[in-house]
Amino acid sequence: MVLIDYGSGNLASAEKALRAAAANVRAVCEVRTSDDPEVIAAADGLVLPGVGAFAACKAALSSRDGVLEAMTEAAKRRGVPFLGICVGMQLLADRGEELGGAPGLGWISGEVRRLKPAHPRCKLPHVGWNSLDAPSGRFELRGPLFSGLTAGETMYFTHAFAFEPTHQETIIAETDHGGTFASAVVLGNLAGVQFHPEKSQSAGARLLNNFLEWRP
Repeated sequence: MVLIDYGSGNLASAEKALRAAAANVRAVCEVRTSDDPEVIAAADGLVLPGVGAFAACKAALSSRDGVLEAMTEAAKRRGVPFLGICVGMQLLADRGEELGGAPGLGWISGEVRRLKPAHPRCKLPHVGWNSLDAPSGRFELRGPLFSGLTAGETMYFTHAFAFEPTHQETIIAETDHGGTFASAVVLGNLAGVQFHPEKSQSAGARLLNNFLEWRP
């Protein structure tokens, strides 16, 4: 499992949480942090973190020689499990409107737009603990990433923008902050979470355990 290093913050805590999760999975799992295209292309799973603005993170990722191509080789061509965290999830989209707009990876159709809470008490950025809800029309969280977790689980968020997928069926969890937004998405082997599992205590640890055992 490779945690992609492209200069985004929060690498240390993400790596620590992934290593702790790796110690609890059934199979032997080595976690590495790397920006080496050869290591990324050969990985059996990828995690893309993200802290900051969409455009700045995409520019930083693009500036690392061969990293985008290596990610594409592993995730899109070989189909290894991929998890985007916070802005790492947002980068899966076609485009983000922050800082004048920038193209994303285009791996899951949709756009990243600023949250517009309907209630004045719901401030931006959205920072702190909030619950995960099943998408509209469902009664529970489903899928292997949420094994052992139920609707109402709380995770830690810090963001002002959110991914709005084109296709509702890619949304596997929603969260309400003066209006609902997609807090987790899955399409095939690609997954993204708007919250920070590495900061979300036992529920976040369980999700990371599930990801490391996921075989889409």
